[in-house]
Amino acid sequence: MSLSLIDESGARRAPGSPHAPRVLIYSHDTFGLGHIRRCRAIANSLVASYPHISVIIVSGSSVISSFQFGDGVDYVRIPGVEKHGDGRYSPHHLNLDLGDTLRLRAEIIKQVALSFDPDVVIVDKEPLGLRGELLPSLEILRRRGARIVLGLRDVLDEPAIVHDEWRQSGALDALANVYDDIFVYGLEGIYNPLIGLPNQQLFADKIRYTGYLKRAVPSPMPPYRHPRITKGPFILVTPGGGGDGAGVIDWVISAYESDQTIELPALIVFGPFMSREKRKEFTDRIARLPKLESIGFEPRLELLMNRAHCVVAMGGYNTFCEILSFDKPALIVPRVKPRLEQAIRAERADSLRLIDVLHDPVQNGESQRDPLQMARALCALPTRQPPSQAFLPNLLDGLPAISRALADNLASPVRGRTLAQNAMAAG
Repeated sequence: MSLSLIDESGARRAPGSPHAPRVLIYSHDTFGLGHIRRCRAIANSLVASYPHISVIIVSGSSVISSFQFGDGVDYVRIPGVEKHGDGRYSPHHLNLDLGDTLRLRAEIIKQVALSFDPDVVIVDKEPLGLRGELLPSLEILRRRGARIVLGLRDVLDEPAIVHDEWRQSGALDALANVYDDIFVYGLEGIYNPLIGLPNQQLFADKIRYTGYLKRAVPSPMPPYRHPRITKGPFILVTPGGGGDGAGVIDWVISAYESDQTIELPALIVFGPFMSREKRKEFTDRIARLPKLESIGFEPRLELLMNRAHCVVAMGGYNTFCEILSFDKPALIVPRVKPRLEQAIRAERADSLRLIDVLHDPVQNGESQRDPLQMARALCALPTRQPPSQAFLPNLLDGLPAISRALADNLASPVRGRTLAQNAMAAG
């Protein structure tokens, strides 16, 4: 099973059936784009492979409505929460305390689970959901016979941090007692996100490395007009959601301010969560530089990634998948706070010659960034080999691997649990 360059997830429309299999995907996060983009890619791939099924994504993302979903996919948005720099959470919009907001979220999730009654549940990253909000629903769905799957990106954080967080939350017990499968959306040869966890013999046989999630250009092509510099070779600069991407954007702009010999122009995509003040500051500087242009938010970033000659990014999971999928020479400037996830991924990818990495000295405790260091990196980037030249087998097999792994539950036009219940009733 392969995934084409064009995303045809909406090309086929199957007749609706109350007896067809159902998938519930849960994404706890509100801030950033990573979780919802990963869940969307999986959902669209599943309905492309099994057009008769239905998928519901439960998410706190405030921008979920901006994304394109295939026929058979819908979403339920639960009240959002915001994570602060010190690790605290607070309601994103509601004038409630955190406890009331979490109880409301848990109740909505439970009602969706009861009414939708999925055959398969895919939980993104957090085994018990935010502060355990998902556990009541998981217990109900296990009793109903649903297949419970934990989906993990390739890197979570430092092993000691993951161990401590999951021990305190009770997630370690869930790996052994709640989940039927653990899908790691990466390759074991690149990184093992569960390394160092205790009692691995209790869940080791549940782990399946799928490969990374290949991305495709959305179809049909939207009639957008992109900035003029995208008509020729250009560098795409993306900080993901943009909430913590001001540093890399400032560094890139300062490079163009300091060195007019950088060959390729650059398009900077701020992301939806960059502050208005920072965006205005950067826009004013960009307006004085003929080789730079900017846009605010592009939910179909794959379009720009496909057109770009090369990429500068912070190195979150989804951007990394897009760099691999569209085979772009890339410079990764990873963040190191509040997690080392991006830095770990970037260092491993650099050692395998998939990308180049450049660490931000300010994030590492130094006082300032050297614009000419970034300028040298931007000058060298267009001549870098694309990731495909690293020749890593099965690198982008993630989406078809997930579909194959769930075939027993999704391939039949009739829900397996319905068949079993009818057989019992007939006996």
